Order: sequence, then structure tokens, then C-alpha cells
Amino acid sequence: MRSIKLTERNENIVIFPFMAQGHIIAFLGLALQIEQRGYNVIFVNTPINIKKLQQSLPPTSSIRLLEIPFNSSDDDDLPPGVENTDVLPPNLIFNLIKASVSLKPSFRQLISNLTTDCGGDPPLCIVADIFFGWSAEIAHEFGVFHSIFSCSGAFSLACYYSLWMNLPHLSSDSAAEFSFPNFPESGRFHTTQLAANMLVADGNDPPSVFHRKNLPAWSNSDGLLFNSVEELDMIGLAYFRRKLGRLVCPLGPILLPPGKRAGKSAGIAAEGCIEWLCTKPENSVVYISFGSNNTILASQMMQLAKALEEVNKNTNFIWVVRPPLGFDITAEFRAEEWLPEGFVERVVDDQKRGLIVAQWAPEGEILSHKSIGSFLTQCGWNSVLEGLSHGMPLMGWPMAVEQFFSTKFLAEEIGVCVEVARGFNVEVRHQDIVEKIELVMGQSEQGKELRRKAGEIKEMVEDAIRDQDGFKGSSVKAMDQFLNAALLMKEKTKNGLHTAK
Repeated sequence: MRSIKLTERNENIVIFPFMAQGHIIAFLGLALQIEQRGYNVIFVNTPINIKKLQQSLPPTSSIRLLEIPFNSSDDDDLPPGVENTDVLPPNLIFNLIKASVSLKPSFRQLISNLTTDCGGDPPLCIVADIFFGWSAEIAHEFGVFHSIFSCSGAFSLACYYSLWMNLPHLSSDSAAEFSFPNFPESGRFHTTQLAANMLVADGNDPPSVFHRKNLPAWSNSDGLLFNSVEELDMIGLAYFRRKLGRLVCPLGPILLPPGKRAGKSAGIAAEGCIEWLCTKPENSVVYISFGSNNTILASQMMQLAKALEEVNKNTNFIWVVRPPLGFDITAEFRAEEWLPEGFVERVVDDQKRGLIVAQWAPEGEILSHKSIGSFLTQCGWNSVLEGLSHGMPLMGWPMAVEQFFSTKFLAEEIGVCVEVARGFNVEVRHQDIVEKIELVMGQSEQGKELRRKAGEIKEMVEDAIRDQDGFKGSSVKAMDQFLNAALLMKEKTKNGLHTAK
């Protein structure tokens, strides 16, 4: 492909994520990277999310925030005024995904207005969420390059794509095990590695109907972007290159700068965390966080707390807590009700072994500290990349959607993770959690190998985004490839050489 000097063009790129914290974080990170390349970035979302984002932009950023109206109907079965998954229980998140299709006419009008405001010159590119496959049609109506951006890794998204398109667990010879059609290299899976709505899907249920319309629409896009790394995620990337026949560009790791939380308020200041961590030996602290949309059962919370008390007394922890499943996830955390009696007094106050943080913690600052020795995570991809970028061995407790696939990939293919538990509804024994923590944090050969491999992946990830002394990492090259493809399409469109797909 002929290269075009990127700095010669002053173009608009529209960024349009789904209304979920994990998606918005990744898209904001991408927006900041694109802005550094000299492009004008227009970040589109619903009013509540835009308001939260205003406090997250660096003071030097000129990213333009544009609101798009969102009005759910009674048929969507959503609480009034909801515009983000943050305040929704897990069973209602799909309702917001389905309702997001109603954004289509407003988004088309927004692109039309932007084009008119620029004297008939449309944006260079639209980068849209995986749930917005319909946006490709709008992009091509205006002659605009369109790309889907996945906040998930390519391996887990390939599993997700194949599962919804084929529902392989329904036709498996085994009652519990199955494999994905056209993706044999992913290995065998167990039905316990499926989220609840996947497990009961039969092709006619609402999630199946939505995904079987949305996923094929990705083929209308001009490219598929990933927050991942070529050398890390080759299996999944190869699947999409083979399946879609489109440009596939892994641009990661795309992480927000320290201190930027895309509208989230931390339950503790970064300085407080660092001050506490500085009192702990190197590699002695387990960081525990299940992401922005997940929590566990009260019974599981009790078992995890018991494990943290019983584990080797040289092991410390930072635990980000939210009310358990069945309670308002945004409410105040009641330790006296959901943790063992006297746990906070014994382990946190007297032994000084733990720090409990409500709702949200400054994850980047925590994981970069030398006292952190491992990360117990739900294996949401943003958290995975944050951990791997700091050389963290992972302990996986997947809970939703593609997290089960990511955990399997990280444990079996990459070798940087051990699975602690699986899902919301599994019975958890504190003895098993103790065993996994001591394996990862201790001096066994398996623990040493996990840490060695995590160190290797850290170097791999650093190399992918390195751009200095004549060296360009794979993710830097992929960003060049993506932007040049958009520029070339615009040039062809102006010259009447491009035909919309």
C-alpha cells in the first residue's frame, strides 16, 4: 500500500464506543494515541458518559466530546435514565446492548452534521464498537473508512464470534465439552466456560438474534482493530484475517495514562495506595479487582476473605470491593455484613496485611509498584493488558462474556495465569484459593515459571509499542497501516476510484 505522510493531513476521526466503562476506557486510550499522531478526534457518546469524560481528558488534549441522545423505550426493560452498564446488574446488561441500536438514526445525523460543518468534507474514519456493526453502513453512505475496534483480545473475540454464529455446544457429542467450528486451534471448551446467556442460547433467544445480525455486519467494515499485540495474540488475529478478509490491526496495549480513569472516582487516592505499598516487601502483595461491572456472591466473598486471612502471613493484599451479587453494586460496602466477623480488625487493622478499597482503585499506579506480586482478576482484557504490561502473573476468576475464553488462553496458551474459580454460581472453597495464591506467590517451580513467563510477556508488550532509534514495534506499524488505509480510501473516494462495500 502506498504510504501517505500522516502529518500532512488535518483530518477528523470519529470514535464511538458502547456505553460501558471498559469500552470507554479503551476507546479513550485509542483516541489519545490517535490525537498524538496529529489527527482531530471526535469522541461520541451519550450525555451522561460525555459529562463524566470531561474530567478525564488531559489538559493538553483537544479531543472534542460530542453528545448523542439515547432514549430507551419501555420494551428495553431498563431503569429510567440509564446510559452505562456501571449501574446495571449483570442480567440487564444485554438489554442496554440491544437498546443501543436505537442510536443509529442519531448517529447518522451526527455524521451528516459533521460533514456539513466541514464544507461537505466527511470525517476520515469512524472507529466504532463491536456492538455497533450497523455503523459501517452509515460510514460508507458518506464515503468514510470504517473500522470496528475490539476492547477484547483476538482469541477471546474469535471464540465469542464463533460461539454466537454456530452455538457449537448444542450439537456437541459430549454433554459438557465442545469445540468451535472453523477455530480448531482454540482447543476444547467446557460448558462451565460459557456465560449464562450463552449457555441457554438456542438461536431464537434475544441475544442470539442480536448477535447473528450484528456479527455478520463486521464484514461490511474496512478493518478490525484490536487492543492487543501481534506476537501475543497470533491465533485469534489469524482467525479474523481468515474469516473476514479485512484489514486486521492489533494496536495494543492501549492503556490510559496513570491517574486517568474515564470518569471513575477512586475509593482511595493513588497517594494513599502508594504510601501503603511502600511499607510492604517487594512482590508480597496480591492485588484483587474484578473490574467495573463485576462482583461476586456474598458466600464467595466470605471464602475469599477467609483465604486472605489464612494464606502465608508474608502475603499482603489490596482488595477492591463492591456489594455482592443481589445488592445494589453502587451502594456502600458493609464489611460487617459481607466479610467474616472481625476480619477487618484482625487482618487490616491489627496485622496491617490488607487494604480494602471501595468501588474503584487507581489500578495502573498499583500494578506498577514493586510490592505487587500478582493480580487476581476477572480477566477483562483491559485489566489483563494492565497486568501483563507490568509483568504480573495472573490469577483468573472469569465471570462474564469472553472472560472465560481469555482465562483459558492466558493459562493454556500463554502460561501466565492460573484459574482460581469460574463464574458467579460456582461453590468456592477458601482452601482452594489459598492453594492458588501460595502457588503464584511462592517459590514452587510452577510459581517461578509463571513469573518468568510474565516477565517475558512484559518485554514483548514493551517492544510492540516501541518507536525509537529506527525501531518500530508491531503495534506502531499496525497503527501506521490502519491510518494509511483510511487516508488512501479517502483519496480514492475523492478521485472516484473507491466503490463502497
